[in-house]
Amino acid sequence: MNLLDTAWKILDLGGLYNQVVAVLTVFFAWFPYWAPFVLGYVFLHQWKHYVQHRFMANMKWVMLEVKLPKETFKSPLAMEIVLTALYQAGVGTWYDQWWKGKVKDQFSLEIVSLEGHIKFFIRTTAVYRNLIEAQLYGQYPDVEIYEVPDYALFVDYSPYTGNWSMLGAEYGLSKPDPYPIKTYVDYGLDKDPKEEFKIDPLTAVIEYMGTMGKGEQFWLQIIVQAAGKHYKKSDGTKGDWKDEGKDLINKLAGRDKKDDPDAKFQVMKLTKGEQEVISAIERSLGKYGYDCGIRALYLAEKDKFQASNIKALGALLRPFTSNNLNSFAMVGSAIGFDFPWQDYKDMRMNKIRKEFFEAYKYRSWFHAPRKLKPCVLTSEELATIYHFPGGVAQTPTFGRITSRKSEAPVNLPI
Repeated sequence: MNLLDTAWKILDLGGLYNQVVAVLTVFFAWFPYWAPFVLGYVFLHQWKHYVQHRFMANMKWVMLEVKLPKETFKSPLAMEIVLTALYQAGVGTWYDQWWKGKVKDQFSLEIVSLEGHIKFFIRTTAVYRNLIEAQLYGQYPDVEIYEVPDYALFVDYSPYTGNWSMLGAEYGLSKPDPYPIKTYVDYGLDKDPKEEFKIDPLTAVIEYMGTMGKGEQFWLQIIVQAAGKHYKKSDGTKGDWKDEGKDLINKLAGRDKKDDPDAKFQVMKLTKGEQEVISAIERSLGKYGYDCGIRALYLAEKDKFQASNIKALGALLRPFTSNNLNSFAMVGSAIGFDFPWQDYKDMRMNKIRKEFFEAYKYRSWFHAPRKLKPCVLTSEELATIYHFPGGVAQTPTFGRITSRKSEAPVNLPI
């Protein structure tokens, strides 16, 4: 008598105990058949994590600090042109991915306040350093670019023994990716208004970061790579954010109702607001799209820590909110729990805060140690969040170059 026959006989006896015994008997009877598939899947999953970690650990990373001139009159459009250099979609063959661990090239755009001193950084692999510098100098001839040590390595954060306290937040979009946020075009910055008439949404972020005092730091990072295929189309195949945008436009315009005889008149029934939404999505579809992960950390020495920054983390990206389009929302936080019984002696939150700090330090969003679902931002949206503000940003501790560089006269004697 085999194990399956035994299981059926036990099941016929009835009773919860006999049912459990029958299920376990079937489980072990079929073990040689299903176990290789399950174990094989687990092995391949862990193998890919291992080779990707090995590949990224062997890459040479550089941290570039961009020092701004006293006056910057360029529109964020200049930064949008720079960011097109970061669109690197190639990832190689299956051999490159599964044996070498090759991943898409990723970059980290960072705005940091070190005790109120605002700094702009770009973290990249050494192979892209010359390309990024050339793009920056091409659009911003007066900036100065230096390779500097990673500031995150100078903070020895530990929730158990260290001298630092921390709050953190991770952000994503509140609506599907094709809905755009409020960009610099909506603020009229693409028309290069005079400095006194500029309304730059990034200024609010920088002014807040400039309020950090002695012993306080605020870090903001935007991790980017070329957008991948995350959208499941109606036919079951994978598509990218542009496929999702086209389906969304068809739905908003009523074109998805093929059996409805009035569907062709749906566009005529659209309100002005609905037409503007469709127009905004169509404009976004003409741009480059980037998978993005946005993370912010507030760190302070324990005697300088201000819990009021919890509210600031929630409102940090609110200047980019469009009420009828898209906005940013927290998708993860290292702030705290609502009730004390949810976290005995801060054990859960200390673990989360440690994970947040390690993820920031390793610029982890698309891969282990902290792999999360990215949101898609276009080059226009990305340039709105990360660009070099002009004189409208009056933060006293904003690190700018005190003197302007100029070319040497052409008629100097040899």
